[in-house]
Amino acid sequence: MITVNGIDPKMIANNLEPLEPTHPGELLKDELEYRGISQKKFAEQIGIPYKNLNDMLNCRRPITANTALLIEAALGISAHIFTSMQMDYNIQIAKQDSSFLERLANIRKVAAML
Repeated sequence: MITVNGIDPKMIANNLEPLEPTHPGELLKDELEYRGISQKKFAEQIGIPYKNLNDMLNCRRPITANTALLIEAALGISAHIFTSMQMDYNIQIAKQDSSFLERLANIRKVAAML
């Protein structure tokens, strides 16, 4: 988190979290559309089932490190972009789970007492 004296950290752009997390499949879907590559052709090119690719592009399946490397080989886009986006997405989804947030708060209370 970036801090600046006298400024609320929530007001610094680099500290903001989007209202809706962005799944890396959205980026990949846009890239395939821009390049005019069909989902079926791309799935065949990288050697994964069409359904798996379609699930990734529609945010129903994560993009794993292995899949990110396959995408990198095919499109020349760094695998790190997809894995980093996936991790950010996972964290944002976890932060929206109220029962998990309660669990985190309880752990923080115990940790503060130590």
